[in-house]
Amino acid sequence: MDDVLYAPIRSGEGTQYRILHSGVRSGTALELIERSESGYSRVRTPDGIEGWMVSRYLTDTPIARQRLESATRQLAQAKETVSGLRSQVAELTEERNTLRSSEANLEARAGRLSEELREIKAVAADALNLKRRNEELNNENQKLRNDLEVLTAEKERLEANKESDFMLIGAGLVLLGIILALVVPALKPTRKTDNWA
Repeated sequence: MDDVLYAPIRSGEGTQYRILHSGVRSGTALELIERSESGYSRVRTPDGIEGWMVSRYLTDTPIARQRLESATRQLAQAKETVSGLRSQVAELTEERNTLRSSEANLEARAGRLSEELREIKAVAADALNLKRRNEELNNENQKLRNDLEVLTAEKERLEANKESDFMLIGAGLVLLGIILALVVPALKPTRKTDNWA
């Protein structure tokens, strides 16, 4: 059923006045100029025609067709909004999944870096231990060198003393030989010689 109606606009307040507009379509926006006790209202159309119309045809509420058109527009806008929101939800879901994946990768990387840090600390601790051990060995090596120098000097002194002793022994033997050479002949008994007359 069509709810479109047409209302005439007259030059005065009553049916006896001349019709200025044969029929204003229902739903047309009119400018209300004044209301009369006679049941008529003075209006102006979008075309600029000014006249009187029965007041009961005027309402602040849009007609059903306009309300339906408005509701249809609002529904289309709502559907478009819902579609946009669904698209945003899909994008946000994808972004969330990407962030979760990135977070998992970062956690795995943090775990690897933590393990590498532990290894570096262990190596650093070993390096410190090696440095301390190296210093200890260097000190011990220096001590051994000092001891070696002392022993070498002692050896040289002993060898010098040994050569001196050999020389003294040799000199003593030579002196002993000389003494024996002088003394032994003197110790031999002399033979008596017999003279024959």
